[in-house]
Amino acid sequence: MFALPWLRRKAAERIGSDNGGDSFHGFPPRGASSSPALARLRPGFFLAALCAALALSAPLAAAPFAYVPNEGSGTISVIDTATDTVVSEIKTGGKPRGIALNPKTQLLYVSDSPGSALKIIDVRKGAVVGQVALGKSPEGVYISQDGTLVAVAVEESNSVALVDTATAKVIADIPVKGKNPEHAVFSPDGAFIYVSAEDADTVEVIDVAKRAQVGAIRVGHRPRGIAFTPDSRIAYVACEVASLTYAIDVRAGTVLATIKGGDFSNGAVMRPDGKRVYVSNGKSGSVSVIDTSTHAVVASIPVGQRPWNMAITPDGRKVYVANGRSNSVSVIDTATDRKIADIAVGSLPWGVATGVGGKP
Repeated sequence: MFALPWLRRKAAERIGSDNGGDSFHGFPPRGASSSPALARLRPGFFLAALCAALALSAPLAAAPFAYVPNEGSGTISVIDTATDTVVSEIKTGGKPRGIALNPKTQLLYVSDSPGSALKIIDVRKGAVVGQVALGKSPEGVYISQDGTLVAVAVEESNSVALVDTATAKVIADIPVKGKNPEHAVFSPDGAFIYVSAEDADTVEVIDVAKRAQVGAIRVGHRPRGIAFTPDSRIAYVACEVASLTYAIDVRAGTVLATIKGGDFSNGAVMRPDGKRVYVSNGKSGSVSVIDTSTHAVVASIPVGQRPWNMAITPDGRKVYVANGRSNSVSVIDTATDRKIADIAVGSLPWGVATGVGGKP
């Protein structure tokens, strides 16, 4: 759009010189030969120029941000994923841990462990605009794909709180059998929530419609991060003490494969096309890349110290890894499966959320 007036002015100057000073709108008199410059500047030329200008400007407008809760600083670092630099910081207070972004409303949902609350942050204002009271020690925060529900794993009450995003109220508090739940992840189709707990060797299965736990699947000790394939058919569960990742058939509720990556498997994130899942390894300081067609590790990527939870950009091109002991975020290029940057953030980063949100 911005290039079009300049193109119009240059065209007018060129045509005017070719036609003895005629303006852009002053076409040659009838019977006169058409200007070669005019022939080249048909209406189609301007349409092509407009499309080119829009194509150049669109990626800049759509560049997503990565939001990093820093438990030790009481802040959220905002990273521009186009430049991989911190562009702003949001003060939350408390100890922000779990985080989820609703791109439709530009709101972040962040758990505050000592405050026993879910804080709601408007990313455009860079400020907390509300909060929801929860049980003691809330941890992982996840949002349903349609943006209507937020699930929060609450450790000390051994439950999962469901929050209605329209009313910002808890509409269900669902008990689970696993002790100290840490993650509560929606399947992409919204039918189930898989819950991992620190003091357990099972994944608890919640039926979202029934608002109740309907099953449990045995995995390794201390399950942590969970990632579903886009079709909701397979879930990958990283188990820290076992140092294994389990591939689960969601419909059958059975383990399909057990995958050995690095030591102390923690976070998990799925590439949007469903072909790769990334698992962080806390003790190894690495991220394992698993091919979902074979359930085999195809790459191991060194990152920072104590890599924890992660997020991937909506286009699947980059993975952002929170390194708790390095106070940094590592950036992985998914085309090459190599680390391309380390970004300094606040103290004790717990996780990451990505999306086309905004910054203050």
